[in-house]
Amino acid sequence: MELNSLVRVARGDAPADIVLRNAKLVNVYSGEIYPADVAISGARIAGVGSGYTGVKEIDLKGSYLAPGLIDAHVHIESAMVGVRQFAAAVVPRGVTSVIADPHEITNVL
Repeated sequence: MELNSLVRVARGDAPADIVLRNAKLVNVYSGEIYPADVAISGARIAGVGSGYTGVKEIDLKGSYLAPGLIDAHVHIESAMVGVRQFAAAVVPRGVTSVIADPHEITNVL
């Protein structure tokens, strides 16, 4: 995606590819939840707020929308729990993906 195109969508000068309307946006930094629309251009979020137009618009009807965090380096085996227990601990905190490095598995076993 060309940066100029992304900026045009962000400023409202061009329509987004997709606008997610009527979301309850979860701000994981402040803990606030507020109504917002999200403009998506290509594979990137171009803007959050109101006033965006889109080629395709999806009404979320008040559904919650939150970012998924990526844990970029984790040793699940060092947590001394199974994958399901690990997921039960991290998913409620917003982690939706992990890059697991299993090199310590022999130490744990």
